[in-house]
Amino acid sequence: MDRVTPEPTYSRDTLQQHELAGLIDQFTQADGAHATQIDGLCLMRASQPSEPVHGIYNPSFCVIAQGRKQVTLGEERFTYDPLHYLVGSVSLPLTGQIIEATPERPYLCIRINLDLTEITRLLTDVGPTGVPIVPVHRGLYVERVDNAMLDAVTRLVRLLHTPRDVAMLAPLVLREIYYRLLRSPQGYRLYEMAMANSQTHRVNRAINWLNQNYIESLKIDELARRVNLSPSTLHHRFKAVTAMSPLQYQKQLRLQEAKRLMLSEGLDASSAAHRVGYESPSQFSREYSRLFGAPPMKDMARLRASA
Repeated sequence: MDRVTPEPTYSRDTLQQHELAGLIDQFTQADGAHATQIDGLCLMRASQPSEPVHGIYNPSFCVIAQGRKQVTLGEERFTYDPLHYLVGSVSLPLTGQIIEATPERPYLCIRINLDLTEITRLLTDVGPTGVPIVPVHRGLYVERVDNAMLDAVTRLVRLLHTPRDVAMLAPLVLREIYYRLLRSPQGYRLYEMAMANSQTHRVNRAINWLNQNYIESLKIDELARRVNLSPSTLHHRFKAVTAMSPLQYQKQLRLQEAKRLMLSEGLDASSAAHRVGYESPSQFSREYSRLFGAPPMKDMARLRASA
């Protein structure tokens, strides 16, 4: 299911888009992700399309200056480009793939980690009447970039040229970006996530608990009590936000971590399965193959050969 179906024409490129691409190009001389002096701001570059990359994506805001990327959540695809930005308001197991990049026109992107505490503070000034209201749905969405947002993002990256100004000015520009996200057509999703008494905020607490305790046996009744929701409400709202049930979400966390353990620590499949909470190696192998497209040993051999 494509969430952005029209092919981008790039006919609305602005001077700011070209400036943003130039800034990212200056600060990323090699492919990969590059941390910056601005806390939470990362610059990314790629000179060719990528293979699908599975991972846990934390709450973030992504703006592409050049190129195109596709992110998959469950069976839903979210495509974004210089005309659209991506927002993830909760931690989600996603598959990301850069689908447009060349050495001459590399993929250039910024990612800002979202600070929900700062967004909550901002809401005391904005208030719910300043936030467009839409039905709460996924914790991941694509929205069209407007000139005001692009201007704020460009000014943030531009600060990297004057490091002495970062401590004073970066928090102000980040606050403006949060404000513009809240005032965007889908800003209510962030509002719901940041409001402490909302059901969506409680779902986010359940997500955070699972991220920290995915090895433990999952009991929905206990998790629902922990976040002060009924089991049926938790299941319904959790699936609305993440496109999967709590059990499916836990399974993704376990498989992602097992893959990391095999790749970075050299564990065999059986040891990795046990480490993340699987009791049955055969069940682990079946579920791993279903998610990653190949059994653990075959997948590891492919990844190591391509490294």
